[in-house]
Amino acid sequence: MADKSKFIEFIDEALEKSKETALSRLFFTYQGIPYPVTMCSSETFQALDAFEARHDDIVLASYPKCGSNWILLIIHELIFAVSKKKYEYPEFPVLECGDSGKYQRMKEFPSPRILATHLHYDKLPESIFKNKAKILVIFRNPKDTAVSFFHFHNNVPDIPSYGSWDEFFRQFMKGQVSWGSYFDFAINWNKHLDDENVKVILYEDLKENLADEIKQIAEFLGFCVTEEQIHTISAKSTFPAMRAASQETHGAIGPFLFRKGEVGDWKNLFNGAQNQEMDEKFEKSLAGTSLGAKLKYESYCQG
Repeated sequence: MADKSKFIEFIDEALEKSKETALSRLFFTYQGIPYPVTMCSSETFQALDAFEARHDDIVLASYPKCGSNWILLIIHELIFAVSKKKYEYPEFPVLECGDSGKYQRMKEFPSPRILATHLHYDKLPESIFKNKAKILVIFRNPKDTAVSFFHFHNNVPDIPSYGSWDEFFRQFMKGQVSWGSYFDFAINWNKHLDDENVKVILYEDLKENLADEIKQIAEFLGFCVTEEQIHTISAKSTFPAMRAASQETHGAIGPFLFRKGEVGDWKNLFNGAQNQEMDEKFEKSLAGTSLGAKLKYESYCQG
């Protein structure tokens, strides 16, 4: 999926930094949101403001652990299907991660450029909206997101771990985790889901009908692909297929990025009080909103 040397090189460097970073020192705050010191910096955020997006850039926005690596692979396969050229990532694909000089280097990259991000809508560079780049926003139900985030922290060697699921849950609900609050991210993006150049993709919909979702993504991005190509891409993009190839595409961290991919895994960790707390948070934050309806919270997070 990604250019192996660049992607894995960045991950290896971040993991090396993590070895020497206690959980209490993992985050720095920029404009009110915590980010991991092992991947982001204030200098990079300041340089990001001047980033010049292109009309044909493809932006993939998501909160962490909501399926961005899944969508990255699908987009990679769609580009290959229409161009017969393997997409290469000369930089780590998450826009806000890396050194402050990356945006200057990105000026030389061929189109289309894939720009993954975990940023709020209003934290993105203004040029993305000015130049009307297309934005795919990926969401996953908050309970499975929290559980996946916890396992990522506690299963990946060298990343600072939490003492328990209960400890992580408390920090998650307070927004004191990398990239801040799931609910703040959702509220921020909810205001723009009907914008002309924005399309919402649900993790759960990918699980239920992968081929149909790939077809919708292709149509949104203007890629002309056949039913046979959709079938081929679907076969390569199932969760078992991605997990099987994960060490080749993502290095040693791959199996941790593609751990289970199940809907409803939250039931293995949430207790009654935690269920009630998140249900109340969802009701307060997203009930009655366009995104709240799309997330199908009652189907995936209750019962």
